[in-house]
Formats: sequence, structure tokens, C-alpha cells
Amino acid sequence: MRTSNGLRLLVGYDGSPAASTAIDAGSLLLPGAHAVVAHLWSPPYADAGLRRRLWTGSRDIETFVDAVEREGGREAERLAEVGVKLAVAAGWSAEHLARRTYGGEGVQLAQIADETRADVILVGSRGLRAGRALLGSVSDMVVHYSSRPVIVVPHPLLLEEYTALAQGPALVGWDGSKHSALAWRRARELFAGRPAIAATVGPDGVATVAPADPDAAGAPPATEPQEQPRHLRARTVAESLGAFARTNAAAVLVIGSRGRSATREILLGSVAKATLHHAHRPVMVVPPS
Repeated sequence: MRTSNGLRLLVGYDGSPAASTAIDAGSLLLPGAHAVVAHLWSPPYADAGLRRRLWTGSRDIETFVDAVEREGGREAERLAEVGVKLAVAAGWSAEHLARRTYGGEGVQLAQIADETRADVILVGSRGLRAGRALLGSVSDMVVHYSSRPVIVVPHPLLLEEYTALAQGPALVGWDGSKHSALAWRRARELFAGRPAIAATVGPDGVATVAPADPDAAGAPPATEPQEQPRHLRARTVAESLGAFARTNAAAVLVIGSRGRSATREILLGSVAKATLHHAHRPVMVVPPS
């Protein structure tokens, strides 16, 4: 894993305010990176107004479909280039990538990350609205399938959350497992130069600084965590970590994932998903190695 100066990011960009927020926040978290800005589009092009302009009333449907897809591809390239301009303005070097998709954008972003050898995937989310999580299928699925760390940036960010991005610490959810140990190492590598805090959630549901130093003796313990008490649900742990991140003005919350086969509600299992849906600052999910 390279430091931020040699870091290669894959940025999912769809032209939305949430995607722009992700680029802005990502540039503060990981300055000096190189970004591959990817825009995925699905034919036929969905803009009804443009379809009406292209439809000539003839029965030559193949010509019409070709025109729709040609214009859709052109618009996809334009949006990806807009993302590149935002990335460059934020201080990154950048290149664009526009690719046609037929659904499953989150899975395809994970595949593109492997193709481009990205160190990290960066995506935005729309946060919560009307009590329902709108992280979105793309953000959910890229986290679910990616073999690389994924940073999800919520939109919008409050002023104090945005201010913390430049200098705030990386807060790592810690339970002594090999998954949290890997999350700690990735946080130290990717966010080199900023402090890191390991936080654990006790049986009372309160997050505190982990009593053991994760860097002690050169390697943190890699034991399996004990199952959390039944009353300590994933959302409780996620909210406690989020509150602790707010108290410590953390720039990013880092959570290790147990992978797609996790079934028990233990710290760094379903907690990873709960944290994504309830944290009000960027969250980096680190998959199993």
C-alpha cells in the first residue's frame, strides 16, 4: 500500500452533489493522490427531452437507437470529464473513464478498481431521509463486493465535520480481532501523517479509547472478538462510535469488515453496514485481506 502521495483512487462520479462532496472530502483526506474518475451509464439514454429531439417519426428504429446511444455515450464522457475537473481543482491529478453498464454499478466499480489497481474506492452517499437509509445500491454494493478499502462520504457534511477532514484523526473501530487489526494497519498506511485513535465499545454501549496499544510490540493482537452482549446491537455500536468520532473531531471512521459471509452481529461485522448508514462523517470499510 502506498502513501497518499503515490495513492491511486477510483472515484465513482455521477454528477450529483453527493459525488462532488465525495471528491472535495476525499482530496482533504488523501491529498496528492491520483484519481481515476469513473462514470457508469446505462443505455438507452434516459433523458426524455433528448429522445424526443432525436426521434424523427420514421420507422427506422435502429437508426434512432444508434443515435440515442451515441448521445448517451457523449454525455457520459462529458460527465466524467466534469468529475476530472473537480478532482484537479481539488489538488489531485486525474483521468476519466466512462463505461456502459446494464445494472450492478457497485459490482462493476469493484471490478474496475481491480482493473485500474486502485488502492481505494471513493463514493458519495445521500445520507438519511424520512427515516430511510438512502446510501444507495451503488454504495452498498461496492462496499459489499470490493476487495479494496472503500471510503463512503455522506452528503451533506456539517461545517464541523468538513473542518475535521484536513487535520482530524482517523478513528478505528477496535475489538482486537484480525479484522480490526487490518483496519488499523490500513488506516495508518493510507492516512499517514495524521493521528489515529483505536476506539472500543464496552458492554454498556459506550465507546472509549482502546486500553491496549494497537502498535504495541509491532503488531496488534489478531484474535477473534467475543460476541457482543445481545442487547448491544450493531446500530448501538455504530452510533456509539459515531458519537466518539464527533467528540474527538475525527476526519474519518475506519471499520474492518468480516466479509460477505458474516452472520453474527459482532463488532466489525454488521456494525460496518450500520456505521455506513448512521455515521455523519466519511467511513472507510476495510475488507478482509
